[in-house]
Amino acid sequence: MRIAVVNNFFPPRPGGSSHLSESLAIGYAAAGHEVLVLTAAYQDAPAEEHRDGLRIVRLPAWMLPQTRLAVSFDISFTSRPTILRRVRQILDEFRPDVIHQHGQFFDLTWASAMYSRKRRVPALLSIHTRLENPQARYAKVFRGLDATLVKPFMRRSKPRLVVMDVLMQEYIEQRYRGAHSGLVPIPVGVDPGWVLGGNGQRVREKHGLGNAPVILSVGHVIPLRDRIALVETLPKVLAAVPDAKLVVAGHVYYGMFQERAKELGVDHAVVAVGKVAKNEIPDYLAAATVESHEQGIGLGTATLEAMAAGVPVVAPAREDNFPGIALRDGENVLLCRPGDVEGLADRLVAALTDPALAKQIGVNGQALIRDRFSLDRVLQRHLDVLTEMAATRRR
Repeated sequence: MRIAVVNNFFPPRPGGSSHLSESLAIGYAAAGHEVLVLTAAYQDAPAEEHRDGLRIVRLPAWMLPQTRLAVSFDISFTSRPTILRRVRQILDEFRPDVIHQHGQFFDLTWASAMYSRKRRVPALLSIHTRLENPQARYAKVFRGLDATLVKPFMRRSKPRLVVMDVLMQEYIEQRYRGAHSGLVPIPVGVDPGWVLGGNGQRVREKHGLGNAPVILSVGHVIPLRDRIALVETLPKVLAAVPDAKLVVAGHVYYGMFQERAKELGVDHAVVAVGKVAKNEIPDYLAAATVESHEQGIGLGTATLEAMAAGVPVVAPAREDNFPGIALRDGENVLLCRPGDVEGLADRLVAALTDPALAKQIGVNGQALIRDRFSLDRVLQRHLDVLTEMAATRRR
């Protein structure tokens, strides 16, 4: 089977969808399939690269200015007058049986959607990010973009959509009704092995943490994952655990949490370390007492990787966050209602002050990831769907 993987985000660019699309692409190649990756240029990465059984083509790109409308995020676009012809040329040479797209609002997804329709090549689309913003005026703009740009392109190719969690399912049903050919529930996949074996002492020495209990929060800081609620828990957390530190490991695109920390007089307990290389993440997880990838609502890849490392996780999320997979508060994770700062603080204090509870949560969470979210299981599920789609095309 010839599989074209399309994502504007791909390593060396960091990010959850970037690393997941790379892991899946490598897995497809390891399973004996021919894989082409079509992505946007990033920094000094080569225009074409062959590695891990992949042919990676990076098209010239321009960076969207970092604004609050752009979720203060570095997004690369490849749009130019020749982009449709170039994408068509590359894909015609490759002759894909199926296209796996990542990200509904990228121009490479739209270009490959037009190709999918014209050449009748089935497309599977993984939607990693909801086009939402906590500020009402921007939320209206995003809703308009979904209706006038994203949905029309999706309607052209009618991709099957990967549903990673119940929140994404609700979002899809609300925004993209009639613009897809069906939903496939597949959770985010993580490699349980790569996050293990880190050197926590290295991180503690680097940031002067000593023996302080560490609340780790991994991931870029953007308006949808602003860490403000975590900062607002600190007065209560520090009253119970005075030497606790909140370590934010990720590029800060949106710094309101730092301003809020100063307002509350807890900025001495906040350590923003900036962007962290993927190979350093295991060290930060090894240094963590608890992880809380607070993102308003739901769970992301960083949270699952923390659980895979055996770190107890505190999260504002629902027990039915993943269809068919049970999160159990007090058993494999510590949950609170989204937006409940007091509840979030109470769960953090429990994890920081009750070592037996924290250890049990960590062990059970690790087992859950191994049994239900391992990359091998998720990879096979994707391959099953892609194989069925390619077979349907042949018929």
